[in-house]
Amino acid sequence: MMPRLVFVHGIGGLRDTGRELAEWTDALARGMRDAGHPERAARLNAEGAGGVSLAYYADLFVQPEAQGAGEVAGEGAAEQILADLLVELVAALGSEHSGSTAPRDGAWQRRERILAHASAEAETAGQAQGGMSVLRRALNVATTLMALKPWRGVAHWATPKLMVRDLAQVSRYLARGESDASGVTLDARIRRRLHEALGDEPAVVVAHSLGTVVALEALHGHPERVPLLVTLGSPLSMRTVVRPRLLPQPPSTPGTVERWLNFWDKDDIIAVRPHLERDIVPNASGVGPRSRRTDADGVWVHSAGKYLAQAAVAGPVAQALASAERRTAS
Repeated sequence: MMPRLVFVHGIGGLRDTGRELAEWTDALARGMRDAGHPERAARLNAEGAGGVSLAYYADLFVQPEAQGAGEVAGEGAAEQILADLLVELVAALGSEHSGSTAPRDGAWQRRERILAHASAEAETAGQAQGGMSVLRRALNVATTLMALKPWRGVAHWATPKLMVRDLAQVSRYLARGESDASGVTLDARIRRRLHEALGDEPAVVVAHSLGTVVALEALHGHPERVPLLVTLGSPLSMRTVVRPRLLPQPPSTPGTVERWLNFWDKDDIIAVRPHLERDIVPNASGVGPRSRRTDADGVWVHSAGKYLAQAAVAGPVAQALASAERRTAS
């Protein structure tokens, strides 16, 4: 049996867990074959159901009783975090645009105007008081951004409201609120899902987007070895919104992690500060994140599948699984 492999998904709405797991597994297997590990890829496809799991938590963001702003933006502190998140994202897009070597033609000038407008709206949202005010201004920012690539044409962000709903999942997690009847906060319930997926065995963990935040925090309370932690398209180093709110502080590599590889794409709008080693303290064994750039084709490069299909990502996962298998056998 192949050593355990645990996937942790990121932002987004409800999904079919079986299909999601199959898509991630298939993409990783393609990357393994391209990396020169065809036998490991074949085993992954054949034994995936037994050795691979997905820590699923998207359903925890659904609030059946919520209406209006609460359904999209959460409550209390989450609203202001959402506003600050939009400010940081727009600022990052503006910085990238100003530093671009593209010719300053009509298209460049149009993008400049759109980003300036989005920046003004985002700053206003960051100063807003009250949930509906924040939500309205966040929707204005989203509407403006969706006029730009890569936001324009993203199928799962068909409307500004869906975009805000998904981005708000980051703020709702970091707000540490939305307690259930037992007093357990939303973020704790999400981490509990990952602990359940990990079980009491060593596991290779591959986390994407918001899932990288969940994985980092959950693994601080996980006693078993993690031969390899892989983070994809991570927002962990967003210095205004995410990094100051991570637990524990200062942000550090969990003690059981034996290797950490962080992958980012130059066009990934969520990984706005991709070099995690600048902001994450190594653990007692000296293990810290090592960031590597990967470049995918297409308009929307943030998807987990595009990262997993990269040989640079899948190769180390194949090697870690093989090494863990040999270690278990001996």
